[in-house]
Amino acid sequence: MRHGKKVNHLGRTAPHRKAMLSNMAASLIKSKRIVTTVAKAKALRVYVEPLITKSKDDSTHNRRTVFAYLRDKDAIKELFGAVSEKVASRPGGYTRILKLGNRMGDNAEMAMIELVDFNEFFEGFGKEKAAAKKTTRRSRSRAKGTTEAAEVA
Repeated sequence: MRHGKKVNHLGRTAPHRKAMLSNMAASLIKSKRIVTTVAKAKALRVYVEPLITKSKDDSTHNRRTVFAYLRDKDAIKELFGAVSEKVASRPGGYTRILKLGNRMGDNAEMAMIELVDFNEFFEGFGKEKAAAKKTTRRSRSRAKGTTEAAEVA
């Protein structure tokens, strides 16, 4: 029975899983979005979100704690620099998982995981819709009725 076992092992040993998640987290922080399987994306979300929360408070202790997980100086600089500035006001939910379909070779479910505040498409999405709703179009029948009434008068 698997009572209380919430960690997805991803078919790997513990050191392999830790190394894989560390590399994927560093890649996500550097490039802001990566494509992987759905199971790995969900495991990565659990792994990387506490690290992003720690990056909000830039202290030596937090930097060392995050470095123990990531082992990548460039990723640490990016995380405590640009990423922490963007997510400073966000209380959580720093990543988004978008399902892409199945992989050609083995039919595995693929997904794209990305940092929410770094996607330009979704940032302006709601604003464009609101602006589009403000403009109203009159139907042709009304336009004809008003022009005929103007001609008669």
